Amino acid sequence: MDFIDQLRVLATRISTTRALIQTEEATKNAMVMPLIQILGYNVFDPLEVTPEIVADVGTKKGEKVDYAILRDGKPIILFECKKAGAELSINHAGQLFRYFHVTAARFGVLTNGLVYRFFTDLEQPNKMDEKPFFEFNVLDFKDRDVEELKKFAKSAFDLDTILTTANELKYTRAIQTRLTEWMHQPTEEFVKLVSADLVGNRRFTPAIRDQFTSITRRAFDQLISERINERLKGAMAPEAISISDHAPAVVAEQPAVATPPLLADPLIVTTPEEIEGFHIIRAIVREVIPGKRVFMRDAQSYCAVLLDDNNRKPICRLRFNNLQKLRLGIFNQDKEEEQLDLGSIDDIYSFADRIKATVTSYLPQEA
Repeated sequence: MDFIDQLRVLATRISTTRALIQTEEATKNAMVMPLIQILGYNVFDPLEVTPEIVADVGTKKGEKVDYAILRDGKPIILFECKKAGAELSINHAGQLFRYFHVTAARFGVLTNGLVYRFFTDLEQPNKMDEKPFFEFNVLDFKDRDVEELKKFAKSAFDLDTILTTANELKYTRAIQTRLTEWMHQPTEEFVKLVSADLVGNRRFTPAIRDQFTSITRRAFDQLISERINERLKGAMAPEAISISDHAPAVVAEQPAVATPPLLADPLIVTTPEEIEGFHIIRAIVREVIPGKRVFMRDAQSYCAVLLDDNNRKPICRLRFNNLQKLRLGIFNQDKEEEQLDLGSIDDIYSFADRIKATVTSYLPQEA
């Protein structure tokens, strides 16, 4: 089985068992160890994968990380694990930081079994960076993510190769984050930059600033919508259909999206955060219904997740337009929406029972 196919199998298994995994130990056994195994390391050989490896760090005795992958008896990758769905704050990676400092390992991984954040020491030798250079989401990955993850496989691991691309990956990710922020909330400096030739010799007054801020946001949205429509048209072409007939099934990459109208609203843009949230919702409700019955329908102010693509059966709403203030809309039995603050997208799992209860409430109507 190919590397990517093994990841798809793992993603499917995690999606169906996620709600049963409630502890850090269960997360390690059901999520983290299988991924390490997919990378080609024998998790049952302590000479290759050592659990809870211990070292004395300064005045702290008995410091340990959850797993260390070894080569020639020396650690090359360190893993610190949190329970499934837990926040992956750098403040919770103290042991990983300290252990990284006293070993020969050049890579540290902080994970909750769903998301894997890879760190190294690009900024200061032998001191782990505070920001990851690469992130892999088991339930939402792209081909390029798989190619980067594959570099950590036993058969492909080459320290120099990974370090060469790590710096580029780190800054690429930072720029993507910055561009996403500008898409939703263009800064005044960015608006000045893109409108400089258009404003000409006029003063950049508050009125002109507001006008071009609105235009900039709309231009971003229209550009992305046009790109998406071009891809949709390409996917609908006969050649593409004939190819896809022989392509392997893809798990947890593309959400089931309601069929768009021929003239798409340029102000509606489905973001990566909304897609990630959709995958989490679908993983949660798979305990109750098949995932294929869960649909996404995007709007300007929120992204709706629906049962059977029926707007009379809303499961929840992802209110992610402001990335600094993520909110989840959950419905009660009267279909009244309650908006809840999220610290991170993974916090959706905290409301799994209520989300499943909403879906269950629609099922008696089908009898």
